[in-house]
Amino acid sequence: MASHSCMILAFFMAISFSSMDMAIGSRHLLQTTLPPLPTVPTLPQGNVPPLPLPSMPQPSIPNIPTIPQLTLPPLPATSLPNIPTIPTIPTTFPSIPFPFLSPPPSTTTP
Repeated sequence: MASHSCMILAFFMAISFSSMDMAIGSRHLLQTTLPPLPTVPTLPQGNVPPLPLPSMPQPSIPNIPTIPQLTLPPLPATSLPNIPTIPTIPTTFPSIPFPFLSPPPSTTTP
C-alpha cells in the first residue's frame, strides 16, 4: 500500500513540474520582480611606458678571500679503564632438529 502512495506522489509531482502554465507563470514573475541588469562598463586601456633599462654598469662581485687552513695537534691517547666490550652477534645459527615436522612413518599392510 505504501508503494502505491509513493508512486502516486511521484506521478503528481512530475505532472505539476511539467505543467506549461507553471513555467510561464514563474518566468513572468521573475521578469516583473527583478530590475534590469546594468551593462558592464568597459575599462579604459592605458598606455604603460616600458621600464627603463639600467644605464649604470653592474658592480662586480668582489673575490672572497681564502681562509687559512689550521692544523690541530693530535689528541693524546687516553686509556679509559673499565670500558665494557660490545659482544658480537653470531651470524650463523645452529640447526634445530624438528622431529615433529618429519613425515609420519609408512604403515605396512599384511
